Order: sequence, then C-alpha cells, then structure tokens
Amino acid sequence: MFSFLNKDQATGEVTERQLDETNIPAHIAIIMDGNGRWAQQRHLPRIAGHKQGMNTVKTVAKAASHLGVKVLTLYAFSTENWSRPSTEVNYLMKLPVDFFSTFVPELIKNNIRVKVMGYVDQLPKATQKAVQDAVADTADCTGMVLNFALNYGGRAEIITAVQALAKRVQAGDLAPEAIDEAQMDRELMTGDLGDLADPDLMIRTSGEQRLSNFMLWEAAYSEFVFVQEHWPDFDQAALESAIYTYQQRHRRFGGLETTEQK
Repeated sequence: MFSFLNKDQATGEVTERQLDETNIPAHIAIIMDGNGRWAQQRHLPRIAGHKQGMNTVKTVAKAASHLGVKVLTLYAFSTENWSRPSTEVNYLMKLPVDFFSTFVPELIKNNIRVKVMGYVDQLPKATQKAVQDAVADTADCTGMVLNFALNYGGRAEIITAVQALAKRVQAGDLAPEAIDEAQMDRELMTGDLGDLADPDLMIRTSGEQRLSNFMLWEAAYSEFVFVQEHWPDFDQAALESAIYTYQQRHRRFGGLETTEQK
C-alpha cells in the first residue's frame, strides 16, 4: 500500500490515506489547465505560468512512473491554441526544446519512454526536432509511456481516422461492414498503445469541468476527477489524491455489478 497525506479541498483538513497498489490506473490523462491564471494571481506574465507548468510535468511524470502508471498522457497544446496571442504561442513552441534538452536524461534514468500524438508536422522545425529527438532518445526505455498531446484535437483525430478507413474501403482493402470499434481504435493516434489506449482516469486541473476536445473517443468510459489546483500547483500529493478518488469508484462500463444483477 502507498500512504500519502490528503488535504480536503473544502475544509483544509489533512488526513492520511492509503492507495491500493493493485488498483493503480494503467492510463492517466491530464488536461493541464490554469497556467495563465496561476501567473496572473501572482502578477506575473502568462508565460511564467507555462514555465512553472513544465516543472510540474517533470514532478508528476516521475511520480506517476513510481506509482506504476503505464501511460501518462498530457494535453500540452491543442489545435485551438493557435488562436492565442502570437507571443504566447511562440513561447509555447519553444518550451519543448528547453524541456527535453534538460529532462531526457532523467527520463532515461527513470526508464520512461516519450510518445507524441498530434499533428507534429505542423509545428515549427525546431519544435519538431526536439520532439523527434526525445522520442528517439527514449525509444529503448521499457517503463511508463509519457505521451504528449501536442497540436492535438479530438475531433480532428477522429476525422483523420475516418479518412484513413475510407481510403482503405476505396482501395478495396476493407469492407464498409467490417468497420468496427477495433478498426477505429487502430487508426487513432493512440492505436500503438493497444490495450492501454483508453485512459482509466482523466484529471483536469484549475476547476474547469469539460473535455475541451481531448481524447473524445478514448475517454468514453474514463473516470473523471476535477481538481481546484492550477496546473503549476499540482504535485505528487495531488496526483495521489486523484488516484485515491478513482479507487473509491466502481467501474461497470455500462453493465451491472453481480450484486445488482440479483
């Protein structure tokens, strides 16, 4: 059992909790929200929040790996984020360069493999290279997959998958009636994750309660935990608390538990 201190967000009361190490979610996905608000509350520019948020990524990635999480997917930049001010977008595009240049040795030390899903070919060349180098440098790691959703959108992902299926039908390689969930799963950007493609637990920071076009197909039966902390304040304790909340739930995937069937 993993023991940790849990702080009640409503009362501030701190209690000791224990995680069931046999029920750690295999795939956790996080919508990292609140960098800008964190900075504004401190009278800092928004980019200061993004910089601190990258440090949080390092902390949470190592914590998740230690807990036995198999895949950690982080929503880093959406297809809609291009509409933000150009100075902020330009800074966000430089973050992966700085992030991977300092963090890849730690990732390798912790046996963590980098994966990226999204339309990477549309990113600036320097960002593309940083991402591709990180993937290549950690390719031999066999532990947790740290999966970044970068220039990613859930609707775009589904459209791209449907187009790929349509091309196979047009080529005569696939009958329309043979299209099923398994075929769709293979064409999605998470297809190479196999049985680990769908998040067991979806966390969103900063108090917002929506998906924001993130993993729309894969999150069909994810458990959702919404936390008040802005992403730069999210830490190992907050991760453990979210997992504890997950462990108190009973996942039925649309079915009934044995006791309910009687």
